[in-house]
Amino acid sequence: MEEKAVKKVIGLMSGTSCDSVDCALCEVYPDLSVKLIKGINYLYPEHVRAKIFQAFRNELSIKELCQLNFIIGRCFADACKILIGEFGKPDLISSHGQTIYHYPFDEKIDNIPLKSTLQIGESSIISALTGCTTVSNFREKDMAVGGQGAPLVCFADEQFFKNKYTNSNGDYKNFAIQNIGGISNVTVISNDYDTFGFDTGCGNIMIDYCTQKFFNKKYDKDGEIAASGNICESWLDCLLQDEYYYIEPPKTTGREYFSVQYIENALKTAPEEPRDIIATITALTAKSIAKAYDRFVFPNVHIDDVVVGGGGAYNKTIMKFLRMYLPKNVGLKTHEDFGISNNYKEAMAFALLGYCCYYGIPSNIPSCTGAAKRVVLGKISY
Repeated sequence: MEEKAVKKVIGLMSGTSCDSVDCALCEVYPDLSVKLIKGINYLYPEHVRAKIFQAFRNELSIKELCQLNFIIGRCFADACKILIGEFGKPDLISSHGQTIYHYPFDEKIDNIPLKSTLQIGESSIISALTGCTTVSNFREKDMAVGGQGAPLVCFADEQFFKNKYTNSNGDYKNFAIQNIGGISNVTVISNDYDTFGFDTGCGNIMIDYCTQKFFNKKYDKDGEIAASGNICESWLDCLLQDEYYYIEPPKTTGREYFSVQYIENALKTAPEEPRDIIATITALTAKSIAKAYDRFVFPNVHIDDVVVGGGGAYNKTIMKFLRMYLPKNVGLKTHEDFGISNNYKEAMAFALLGYCCYYGIPSNIPSCTGAAKRVVLGKISY
């Protein structure tokens, strides 16, 4: 195998919110550090985004899903071409793809496991249209060895934060690295405990859905609507009783669980005032994170700082509620405080995972995903 070298890698990420394709040109170094050169948010064409949401709701035919796989591949390639036009071809493109369905459960049919995942955005299309070697399909190998295929960003979190920062005593800090996208997930980085992580539950999924439903806006910019409403404590307590929040890690979730039907059922007992609805489900995002720490993190690990990234880091009301629900002795920061882009952190993480695939470096963390062993993640399209 060739000796590791600095590589320019475009990382591609489209999450459960499906607001845009995050496209990040990075330099990845042999010590597995990552430097962001430039990132862009490529907006899906409206009819394509509508098709993706139809897929989430199981409203597409197999023919339409087949077509959508190639359409998204072209969208990803178009996003890459913008950066290629400015900086030239990278050594690699690394694409997470667009998750359409994720089924991490240990069920069987005729004694054959049903655990599975589907990310679309055909990597051969990306490779052909850009002329760049493309790495994709990261989650499948982890699931093949018994894992849940998520969260995978834990590997990057460990590289970015473990043994990098010290507290006032000169000891390396312990971190809870909290991503808030459509779904919220945490990576716990500790000096005296193996790195572990899990999906804490709802991120922006319910907020985005209700903001669109009641205010005809794609999302609650800066948390302004939530800030204008009041939390309905009785409804919040009811929402927090959901069984997912009590499941022991490792665990992962997605739109399959927090679906349109799930949200509409929850709204049957919601307050009448739409602003109070947005305020309460914004509080749900923050309080479910804090409760997850109370149950699964703080009993085992002292945390110095919670570090928030993803779209939720820009929601001032989520951040306000997090500060309210977290213990006062725990710091609350964002990735920007550590020189890492809140917006492009996950795309940077997949640039790193693509680099690891190219060099045959195992990049899952079994204590995060539940896999039986460390394995090399990803498939390569030349």
